[in-house]
Amino acid sequence: MSTGTAGHESKVVTRFAPSPTGFLHIGGARTALFNWLYARHTGGQFLLRIEDTDRERSTEPAIRAILDGLQWLELDWDGEPLFQSARVERHREVAGELLRRGDAYACYCTPEELDAMRRQAEAEGRPPVYGGIWRDRDPAEAPSGVKPAIRLKTPRTGETAIEDRVQGRVVLQNENLDDLIILRSDGTPTYNLAVVVDDHDMGVTHVIRGVDHLTNAARQTHIYNGMGWDVPGFAHVPLIHGPDGGKLSKRHEALGVEAYRAMGYLPAALRNYLVRLGWSHGNEEIIPTERMIDWFDLDAVGRSPARFDFAKLEDLNGYYIRNTADAELLARIRQALPEMENGAALEARFAAAGWDRLARALPSLKERAKTLKELVDGAAYLIAERPLALDEKAAKLLGFEARALLCRLLPRLEASDWIPAALESEVRGFAEAQGVKLGGVAQPLRAALTGRSVSPPVFDVMAVLGREEALARIRDQAGSGGAPSAPANDT
Repeated sequence: MSTGTAGHESKVVTRFAPSPTGFLHIGGARTALFNWLYARHTGGQFLLRIEDTDRERSTEPAIRAILDGLQWLELDWDGEPLFQSARVERHREVAGELLRRGDAYACYCTPEELDAMRRQAEAEGRPPVYGGIWRDRDPAEAPSGVKPAIRLKTPRTGETAIEDRVQGRVVLQNENLDDLIILRSDGTPTYNLAVVVDDHDMGVTHVIRGVDHLTNAARQTHIYNGMGWDVPGFAHVPLIHGPDGGKLSKRHEALGVEAYRAMGYLPAALRNYLVRLGWSHGNEEIIPTERMIDWFDLDAVGRSPARFDFAKLEDLNGYYIRNTADAELLARIRQALPEMENGAALEARFAAAGWDRLARALPSLKERAKTLKELVDGAAYLIAERPLALDEKAAKLLGFEARALLCRLLPRLEASDWIPAALESEVRGFAEAQGVKLGGVAQPLRAALTGRSVSPPVFDVMAVLGREEALARIRDQAGSGGAPSAPANDT
Protein backbone atom coordinates (compact mmCIF):
# COMPACT_ATOMS: atom_id res chain seq x y z
CA MET A 1 0.00 0.00 0.00
CA SER A 2 1.18 3.57 -0.46
CA THR A 3 0.26 7.03 0.64
CA GLY A 4 -1.88 9.27 -1.47
CA THR A 5 -0.55 12.61 -2.58
CA ALA A 6 -2.55 15.73 -1.88
CA GLY A 7 -2.89 17.45 -5.24
CA HIS A 8 -2.71 21.12 -6.06
CA GLU A 9 -6.29 21.10 -7.31
CA SER A 10 -7.42 21.61 -3.71
CA LYS A 11 -6.33 24.40 -1.40
CA VAL A 12 -3.10 23.68 0.43
CA VAL A 13 -3.41 23.47 4.21
CA THR A 14 -0.30 23.09 6.35
CA ARG A 15 0.06 23.04 10.10
CA PHE A 16 2.62 23.48 12.84
CA ALA A 17 1.89 21.22 15.81
CA PRO A 18 4.31 21.74 18.71
CA SER A 19 4.10 20.01 22.08
CA PRO A 20 4.16 22.63 24.88
CA THR A 21 6.65 20.82 27.07
CA GLY A 22 9.37 23.47 26.63
CA PHE A 23 10.39 26.48 24.61
CA LEU A 24 10.10 26.84 20.83
CA HIS A 25 13.49 25.43 19.86
CA ILE A 26 15.28 26.42 16.66
CA GLY A 27 14.39 23.19 14.83
CA GLY A 28 10.72 23.73 15.59
CA ALA A 29 10.98 27.33 14.42
CA ARG A 30 12.37 26.16 11.08
CA THR A 31 9.58 23.58 10.73
CA ALA A 32 7.02 26.31 11.40
CA LEU A 33 8.73 28.57 8.84
CA PHE A 34 8.69 25.88 6.12
CA ASN A 35 4.99 25.20 6.76
CA TRP A 36 4.21 28.93 6.77
CA LEU A 37 6.16 29.58 3.56
CA TYR A 38 4.57 26.69 1.66
CA ALA A 39 1.08 27.82 2.67
CA ARG A 40 1.78 31.43 1.71
CA HIS A 41 3.53 30.38 -1.53
CA THR A 42 0.53 28.34 -2.65
CA GLY A 43 -2.12 30.75 -1.39
CA GLY A 44 -3.21 28.18 1.17
CA GLN A 45 -3.68 28.16 4.94
CA PHE A 46 -1.19 27.79 7.78
CA LEU A 47 -2.80 26.37 10.93
CA LEU A 48 -1.49 26.07 14.47
CA ARG A 49 -2.22 23.14 16.74
CA ILE A 50 -0.95 22.84 20.32
CA GLU A 51 -0.44 19.15 21.08
CA ASP A 52 -1.05 19.33 24.81
CA THR A 53 -2.43 15.87 25.49
CA ASP A 54 0.52 15.14 27.79
CA ARG A 55 -1.06 17.03 30.68
CA GLU A 56 1.78 16.30 33.11
CA ARG A 57 4.49 17.83 30.91
CA SER A 58 2.50 20.51 29.08
CA THR A 59 2.66 23.90 30.76
CA GLU A 60 1.07 27.31 30.30
CA PRO A 61 4.48 29.06 30.22
CA ALA A 62 5.55 26.75 27.38
CA ILE A 63 2.36 27.52 25.45
CA ARG A 64 3.00 31.25 25.87
CA ALA A 65 6.63 30.82 24.81
CA ILE A 66 5.55 29.03 21.61
CA LEU A 67 2.92 31.64 20.74
CA ASP A 68 5.26 34.53 21.57
CA GLY A 69 8.09 32.95 19.56
CA LEU A 70 5.93 32.53 16.47
CA GLN A 71 4.59 36.06 16.79
CA TRP A 72 8.10 37.49 17.17
CA LEU A 73 9.22 35.55 14.08
CA GLU A 74 6.17 37.09 12.36
CA LEU A 75 4.78 33.71 11.32
CA ASP A 76 1.08 34.49 11.45
CA TRP A 77 -1.29 31.55 11.53
CA ASP A 78 -4.83 31.38 10.15
CA GLY A 79 -7.72 31.14 12.58
CA GLU A 80 -7.45 30.31 16.25
CA PRO A 81 -4.93 27.80 17.63
CA LEU A 82 -6.45 24.35 18.12
CA PHE A 83 -5.71 22.65 21.44
CA GLN A 84 -5.49 18.90 21.07
CA SER A 85 -6.56 18.26 24.66
CA ALA A 86 -10.02 19.61 23.84
CA ARG A 87 -10.54 16.86 21.25
CA VAL A 88 -10.02 13.70 23.31
CA GLU A 89 -13.64 12.58 22.88
CA ARG A 90 -13.26 12.85 19.10
CA HIS A 91 -10.09 10.75 19.26
CA ARG A 92 -11.90 8.08 21.29
CA GLU A 93 -14.75 8.12 18.81
CA VAL A 94 -12.38 7.31 15.94
CA ALA A 95 -10.70 4.55 17.97
CA GLY A 96 -14.15 3.05 18.52
CA GLU A 97 -14.93 3.30 14.82
CA LEU A 98 -11.71 1.48 13.92
CA LEU A 99 -12.66 -1.20 16.45
CA ARG A 100 -16.10 -1.60 14.85
CA ARG A 101 -14.57 -1.80 11.37
CA GLY A 102 -12.24 -4.61 12.43
CA ASP A 103 -9.13 -2.46 11.88
CA ALA A 104 -8.38 -2.35 15.60
CA TYR A 105 -8.78 -4.74 18.52
CA ALA A 106 -8.81 -4.78 22.30
CA CYS A 107 -5.57 -5.92 23.93
CA TYR A 108 -5.66 -7.19 27.52
CA CYS A 109 -1.93 -7.76 27.96
CA THR A 110 -0.52 -6.70 31.31
CA PRO A 111 2.65 -4.59 31.56
CA GLU A 112 4.45 -7.68 32.89
CA GLU A 113 3.46 -9.73 29.85
CA LEU A 114 4.58 -6.98 27.48
CA ASP A 115 7.92 -6.71 29.27
CA ALA A 116 8.44 -10.46 29.01
CA MET A 117 7.72 -10.35 25.25
CA ARG A 118 10.21 -7.52 24.85
CA ARG A 119 12.94 -9.41 26.70
CA GLN A 120 12.33 -12.58 24.69
CA ALA A 121 12.49 -10.68 21.38
CA GLU A 122 15.76 -9.06 22.39
CA ALA A 123 17.19 -12.42 23.45
CA GLU A 124 16.27 -13.91 20.06
CA GLY A 125 17.66 -10.91 18.15
CA ARG A 126 14.25 -9.84 16.89
CA PRO A 127 12.80 -6.30 16.87
CA PRO A 128 10.86 -5.81 20.12
CA VAL A 129 7.49 -5.56 18.38
CA TYR A 130 4.23 -6.64 19.98
CA GLY A 131 3.42 -10.22 19.13
CA GLY A 132 -0.29 -9.70 18.52
CA ILE A 133 -1.49 -12.09 21.24
CA TRP A 134 -4.96 -10.56 21.33
CA ARG A 135 -5.15 -9.77 17.64
CA ASP A 136 -7.46 -12.67 16.79
CA ARG A 137 -8.52 -13.92 20.21
CA ASP A 138 -12.11 -13.93 21.32
CA PRO A 139 -12.75 -10.97 23.68
CA ALA A 140 -14.78 -13.44 25.78
CA GLU A 141 -11.41 -14.78 26.95
CA ALA A 142 -10.57 -11.43 28.45
CA PRO A 143 -9.56 -11.49 32.12
CA SER A 144 -12.11 -9.93 34.42
CA GLY A 145 -11.49 -6.45 35.76
CA VAL A 146 -8.83 -5.59 33.19
CA LYS A 147 -9.39 -2.53 31.00
CA PRO A 148 -8.00 -3.13 27.51
CA ALA A 149 -5.87 -0.90 25.36
CA ILE A 150 -6.99 -0.52 21.75
CA ARG A 151 -4.41 -1.53 19.15
CA LEU A 152 -4.40 -0.88 15.42
CA LYS A 153 -4.49 -4.05 13.33
CA THR A 154 -1.46 -3.33 11.17
CA PRO A 155 -1.02 -5.42 7.97
CA ARG A 156 1.38 -8.31 8.66
CA THR A 157 2.65 -8.74 5.11
CA GLY A 158 3.62 -6.48 2.25
CA GLU A 159 5.03 -3.01 2.55
CA THR A 160 4.01 0.57 3.15
CA ALA A 161 5.47 3.16 0.79
CA ILE A 162 5.70 6.85 1.62
CA GLU A 163 5.96 9.12 -1.41
CA ASP A 164 7.83 11.85 0.44
CA ARG A 165 8.36 15.27 -1.15
CA VAL A 166 11.80 15.55 0.44
CA GLN A 167 13.05 12.02 1.13
CA GLY A 168 11.66 10.48 -2.04
CA ARG A 169 10.01 7.06 -2.05
CA VAL A 170 10.51 5.42 1.34
CA VAL A 171 9.44 1.78 1.76
CA LEU A 172 8.89 0.11 5.12
CA GLN A 173 8.16 -3.58 5.56
CA ASN A 174 4.91 -4.12 7.42
CA GLU A 175 6.36 -7.04 9.37
CA ASN A 176 8.57 -4.50 11.17
CA LEU A 177 5.62 -2.33 12.18
CA ASP A 178 3.84 -3.61 15.26
CA ASP A 179 0.19 -3.18 16.22
CA LEU A 180 0.57 0.18 17.85
CA ILE A 181 -1.66 1.25 20.71
CA ILE A 182 -4.06 3.98 19.61
CA LEU A 183 -6.04 4.23 22.85
CA ARG A 184 -4.48 3.47 26.23
CA SER A 185 -6.30 1.39 28.83
CA ASP A 186 -7.13 4.57 30.75
CA GLY A 187 -8.93 5.95 27.69
CA THR A 188 -6.30 8.48 26.64
CA PRO A 189 -5.41 8.60 22.94
CA THR A 190 -1.84 8.10 21.78
CA TYR A 191 0.14 10.52 19.66
CA ASN A 192 -0.30 8.79 16.32
CA LEU A 193 -4.08 8.50 16.60
CA ALA A 194 -4.57 12.08 17.78
CA VAL A 195 -2.36 13.47 15.01
CA VAL A 196 -4.22 11.64 12.26
CA VAL A 197 -7.67 12.58 13.54
CA ASP A 198 -6.74 16.22 14.01
CA ASP A 199 -4.97 16.53 10.66
CA HIS A 200 -7.98 14.97 8.92
CA ASP A 201 -10.54 17.13 10.70
CA MET A 202 -8.47 20.29 10.11
CA GLY A 203 -8.26 19.51 6.39
CA VAL A 204 -4.45 19.34 6.40
CA THR A 205 -3.20 18.49 2.90
CA HIS A 206 0.57 18.59 3.52
CA VAL A 207 2.36 17.37 6.64
CA ILE A 208 5.78 19.06 6.78
CA ARG A 209 7.87 17.98 9.76
CA GLY A 210 11.24 16.56 10.86
CA VAL A 211 12.64 13.39 9.36
CA ASP A 212 12.56 11.79 12.82
CA HIS A 213 8.82 11.34 12.22
CA LEU A 214 9.28 9.30 9.03
CA THR A 215 8.42 5.96 10.64
CA ASN A 216 5.31 7.57 12.13
CA ALA A 217 4.18 8.41 8.60
CA ALA A 218 3.83 4.67 7.86
CA ARG A 219 1.93 4.00 11.07
CA GLN A 220 -0.33 6.98 10.48
CA THR A 221 -0.99 5.88 6.91
CA HIS A 222 -2.55 2.68 8.28
CA ILE A 223 -4.90 4.74 10.45
CA TYR A 224 -5.90 6.88 7.47
CA ASN A 225 -6.54 3.75 5.40
CA GLY A 226 -8.50 2.12 8.22
CA MET A 227 -10.85 5.10 8.32
CA GLY A 228 -11.03 5.40 4.53
CA TRP A 229 -9.57 8.92 4.64
CA ASP A 230 -7.28 10.58 2.11
CA VAL A 231 -3.64 10.46 3.15
CA PRO A 232 -1.96 13.89 3.11
CA GLY A 233 1.25 14.59 1.26
CA PHE A 234 4.32 14.10 3.45
CA ALA A 235 7.53 16.12 3.49
CA HIS A 236 10.07 15.09 6.12
CA VAL A 237 12.82 17.69 6.38
CA PRO A 238 16.35 16.90 7.61
CA LEU A 239 17.40 17.67 11.15
CA ILE A 240 19.63 20.57 12.15
CA HIS A 241 23.07 19.58 13.42
CA GLY A 242 25.64 21.50 15.41
CA PRO A 243 28.83 22.91 13.87
CA ASP A 244 30.62 19.61 14.62
CA GLY A 245 28.03 17.57 12.72
CA GLY A 246 26.39 16.15 15.84
CA LYS A 247 22.71 16.51 16.61
CA LEU A 248 21.91 20.03 17.78
CA SER A 249 21.88 20.00 21.57
CA LYS A 250 22.40 22.25 24.57
CA ARG A 251 26.16 21.99 24.18
CA HIS A 252 25.68 23.60 20.75
CA GLU A 253 23.55 26.29 22.38
CA ALA A 254 20.32 24.82 21.02
CA LEU A 255 18.32 27.56 22.62
CA GLY A 256 14.73 28.66 22.39
CA VAL A 257 13.63 31.39 20.02
CA GLU A 258 13.23 33.77 22.96
CA ALA A 259 16.96 33.41 23.67
CA TYR A 260 17.86 34.53 20.13
CA ARG A 261 15.57 37.52 20.60
CA ALA A 262 17.31 38.36 23.89
CA MET A 263 20.73 38.01 22.23
CA GLY A 264 19.71 40.71 19.79
CA TYR A 265 18.86 38.93 16.56
CA LEU A 266 16.27 40.41 14.22
CA PRO A 267 13.32 38.22 13.19
CA ALA A 268 13.94 38.90 9.49
CA ALA A 269 17.57 37.79 9.86
CA LEU A 270 16.62 34.63 11.76
CA ARG A 271 13.98 33.77 9.15
CA ASN A 272 16.57 34.28 6.39
CA TYR A 273 19.08 32.10 8.22
CA LEU A 274 16.62 29.33 9.06
CA VAL A 275 15.24 29.06 5.53
CA ARG A 276 18.77 28.44 4.24
CA LEU A 277 19.17 25.50 6.66
CA GLY A 278 18.02 22.82 4.25
CA TRP A 279 16.53 24.91 1.44
CA SER A 280 18.20 27.03 -1.21
CA HIS A 281 17.46 29.09 -4.29
CA GLY A 282 20.52 29.18 -6.49
CA ASN A 283 23.36 30.97 -4.72
CA GLU A 284 21.13 33.50 -2.99
CA GLU A 285 22.19 34.24 0.59
CA ILE A 286 20.18 37.38 1.36
CA ILE A 287 16.54 36.47 0.81
CA PRO A 288 13.86 38.98 1.87
CA THR A 289 10.69 37.33 3.12
CA GLU A 290 8.70 38.39 0.05
CA ARG A 291 11.14 36.49 -2.16
CA MET A 292 11.10 33.48 0.17
CA ILE A 293 7.34 33.27 -0.35
CA ASP A 294 7.72 33.63 -4.13
CA TRP A 295 10.48 31.02 -4.41
CA PHE A 296 9.80 28.46 -1.69
CA ASP A 297 8.89 24.96 -2.79
CA LEU A 298 9.27 21.59 -1.10
CA ASP A 299 11.17 20.12 -4.04
CA ALA A 300 14.12 22.43 -3.26
CA VAL A 301 14.48 21.14 0.32
CA GLY A 302 17.60 18.96 0.60
CA ARG A 303 17.90 15.58 2.32
CA SER A 304 21.17 16.17 4.17
CA PRO A 305 21.23 17.56 7.71
CA ALA A 306 22.04 21.27 7.90
CA ARG A 307 24.73 22.63 10.21
CA PHE A 308 23.98 25.53 12.50
CA ASP A 309 26.71 28.18 12.33
CA PHE A 310 26.52 31.09 14.79
CA ALA A 311 29.18 33.07 12.88
CA LYS A 312 27.09 32.99 9.70
CA LEU A 313 23.98 33.96 11.65
CA GLU A 314 25.82 36.93 13.20
CA ASP A 315 27.11 38.11 9.82
CA LEU A 316 23.62 37.86 8.36
CA ASN A 317 22.14 39.68 11.34
CA GLY A 318 24.72 42.44 10.92
CA TYR A 319 23.60 42.87 7.32
CA TYR A 320 19.96 43.19 8.39
CA ILE A 321 20.87 45.67 11.14
CA ARG A 322 22.73 47.86 8.64
CA ASN A 323 19.84 47.71 6.20
CA THR A 324 16.96 48.24 8.61
CA ALA A 325 15.41 51.69 8.74
CA ASP A 326 16.45 53.60 11.85
CA ALA A 327 12.90 54.03 13.13
CA GLU A 328 12.24 50.28 12.94
CA LEU A 329 15.63 49.51 14.46
CA LEU A 330 14.90 51.79 17.40
CA ALA A 331 11.57 50.00 17.92
CA ARG A 332 13.37 46.61 17.84
CA ILE A 333 15.90 47.80 20.41
CA ARG A 334 13.18 49.03 22.74
CA GLN A 335 11.41 45.67 22.33
CA ALA A 336 14.59 43.70 23.08
CA LEU A 337 15.97 45.78 25.95
CA PRO A 338 13.84 44.27 28.75
CA GLU A 339 15.23 40.80 27.94
CA MET A 340 18.88 41.86 27.95
CA GLU A 341 21.16 41.70 30.97
CA ASN A 342 20.46 44.76 33.14
CA GLY A 343 17.78 45.58 30.59
CA ALA A 344 15.46 47.42 32.95
CA ALA A 345 18.26 49.72 34.15
CA LEU A 346 19.43 50.38 30.58
CA GLU A 347 15.89 51.12 29.48
CA ALA A 348 15.48 53.66 32.27
CA ARG A 349 18.77 55.39 31.46
CA PHE A 350 18.04 55.61 27.72
CA ALA A 351 14.62 57.04 28.53
CA ALA A 352 16.17 59.63 30.87
CA ALA A 353 18.75 60.63 28.25
CA GLY A 354 16.03 60.80 25.60
CA TRP A 355 15.34 58.15 22.99
CA ASP A 356 15.98 60.78 20.30
CA ARG A 357 19.67 60.74 21.27
CA LEU A 358 19.85 57.02 20.54
CA ALA A 359 17.91 57.57 17.32
CA ARG A 360 20.48 60.16 16.16
CA ALA A 361 23.32 57.76 16.96
CA LEU A 362 21.91 54.76 15.07
CA PRO A 363 23.34 55.56 11.60
CA SER A 364 26.89 55.28 12.91
CA LEU A 365 26.27 52.66 15.60
CA LYS A 366 24.67 50.12 13.29
CA GLU A 367 27.62 50.05 10.90
CA ARG A 368 29.71 47.95 13.30
CA ALA A 369 27.13 45.95 15.27
CA LYS A 370 26.19 42.34 14.47
CA THR A 371 23.47 42.08 17.12
CA LEU A 372 21.18 44.51 18.91
CA LYS A 373 23.09 43.62 22.07
CA GLU A 374 26.33 44.80 20.47
CA LEU A 375 24.55 47.90 19.24
CA VAL A 376 23.28 48.72 22.74
CA ASP A 377 26.74 48.08 24.15
CA GLY A 378 28.18 50.47 21.56
CA ALA A 379 25.60 53.05 22.60
CA ALA A 380 26.66 52.92 26.25
CA TYR A 381 28.51 56.23 25.87
CA LEU A 382 25.16 57.95 25.26
CA ILE A 383 23.95 57.20 28.78
CA ALA A 384 27.25 57.18 30.67
CA GLU A 385 27.25 59.24 33.86
CA ARG A 386 29.79 62.00 34.37
CA PRO A 387 32.59 61.91 35.11
CA LEU A 388 33.01 58.95 32.77
CA ALA A 389 34.73 55.82 34.05
CA LEU A 390 37.50 55.02 31.58
CA ASP A 391 38.38 51.55 30.42
CA GLU A 392 42.05 50.58 30.54
CA LYS A 393 42.88 51.57 26.97
CA ALA A 394 41.04 54.88 27.23
CA ALA A 395 42.92 55.73 30.43
CA LYS A 396 46.24 55.15 28.63
CA LEU A 397 45.15 57.53 25.87
CA LEU A 398 44.51 60.28 28.41
CA GLY A 399 47.96 60.82 29.79
CA PHE A 400 49.27 64.21 30.96
CA GLU A 401 50.17 65.48 27.48
CA ALA A 402 46.90 64.31 25.94
CA ARG A 403 44.84 66.06 28.61
CA ALA A 404 46.84 69.22 28.19
CA LEU A 405 46.17 69.00 24.44
CA LEU A 406 42.42 68.74 25.06
CA CYS A 407 42.62 71.73 27.36
CA ARG A 408 44.12 73.82 24.55
CA LEU A 409 41.53 72.45 22.09
CA LEU A 410 38.51 73.44 24.17
CA PRO A 411 38.31 77.14 23.15
CA ARG A 412 38.20 76.21 19.45
CA LEU A 413 35.45 73.66 20.07
CA GLU A 414 33.46 76.11 22.17
CA ALA A 415 33.42 78.52 19.24
CA SER A 416 32.65 75.89 16.57
CA ASP A 417 29.40 75.13 14.82
CA TRP A 418 28.16 71.84 16.29
CA ILE A 419 27.94 69.67 13.20
CA PRO A 420 30.37 66.86 12.27
CA ALA A 421 31.97 68.63 9.30
CA ALA A 422 32.64 71.83 11.24
CA LEU A 423 33.96 69.94 14.26
CA GLU A 424 36.29 67.88 12.09
CA SER A 425 37.60 71.03 10.43
CA GLU A 426 38.38 72.62 13.81
CA VAL A 427 40.16 69.52 15.11
CA ARG A 428 42.18 69.09 11.93
CA GLY A 429 43.23 72.72 12.03
CA PHE A 430 44.19 72.40 15.68
CA ALA A 431 46.22 69.23 15.05
CA GLU A 432 48.16 70.94 12.25
CA ALA A 433 48.82 73.96 14.45
CA GLN A 434 50.09 71.69 17.23
CA GLY A 435 52.25 69.69 14.85
CA VAL A 436 50.54 66.35 15.60
CA LYS A 437 48.62 63.87 13.48
CA LEU A 438 44.82 63.93 13.54
CA GLY A 439 44.75 60.66 15.51
CA GLY A 440 46.90 62.22 18.19
CA VAL A 441 43.98 64.52 18.97
CA ALA A 442 41.02 62.40 17.89
CA GLN A 443 41.93 59.38 20.02
CA PRO A 444 42.18 61.27 23.35
CA LEU A 445 39.03 63.11 22.34
CA ARG A 446 37.25 59.79 21.78
CA ALA A 447 38.43 58.49 25.15
CA ALA A 448 37.19 61.63 26.90
CA LEU A 449 33.80 61.51 25.17
CA THR A 450 33.04 57.78 25.46
CA GLY A 451 35.40 56.31 28.08
CA ARG A 452 36.57 53.85 25.45
CA SER A 453 39.22 53.61 22.76
CA VAL A 454 36.77 52.39 20.13
CA SER A 455 33.54 54.12 19.12
CA PRO A 456 31.62 55.37 16.11
CA PRO A 457 33.32 58.28 14.24
CA VAL A 458 34.31 60.77 16.92
CA PHE A 459 32.74 63.78 15.23
CA ASP A 460 29.45 61.93 14.91
CA VAL A 461 29.74 61.13 18.63
CA MET A 462 30.17 64.82 19.43
CA ALA A 463 27.18 65.81 17.32
CA VAL A 464 24.94 63.15 18.86
CA LEU A 465 25.91 64.06 22.43
CA GLY A 466 25.24 67.70 21.75
CA ARG A 467 27.39 70.76 22.53
CA GLU A 468 26.70 71.01 26.27
CA GLU A 469 27.22 67.32 27.15
CA ALA A 470 30.24 66.84 24.88
CA LEU A 471 32.08 69.91 26.16
CA ALA A 472 31.33 68.94 29.76
CA ARG A 473 32.86 65.50 29.22
CA ILE A 474 35.96 66.98 27.59
CA ARG A 475 36.38 69.44 30.48
CA ASP A 476 36.09 66.57 32.96
CA GLN A 477 39.10 64.85 31.41
CA ALA A 478 41.12 67.88 30.26
CA GLY A 479 41.49 69.53 33.65
CA SER A 480 44.73 71.40 34.18
CA GLY A 481 47.21 68.60 34.73
CA GLY A 482 45.37 66.65 37.43
CA ALA A 483 44.94 62.89 37.25
CA PRO A 484 42.29 61.57 34.83
CA SER A 485 39.33 59.54 36.00
CA ALA A 486 40.14 56.07 37.31
CA PRO A 487 39.90 53.19 34.85
CA ALA A 488 36.67 51.22 34.88
CA ASN A 489 36.63 47.49 35.47
CA ASP A 490 36.75 45.78 32.09
CA THR A 491 33.31 44.18 31.97
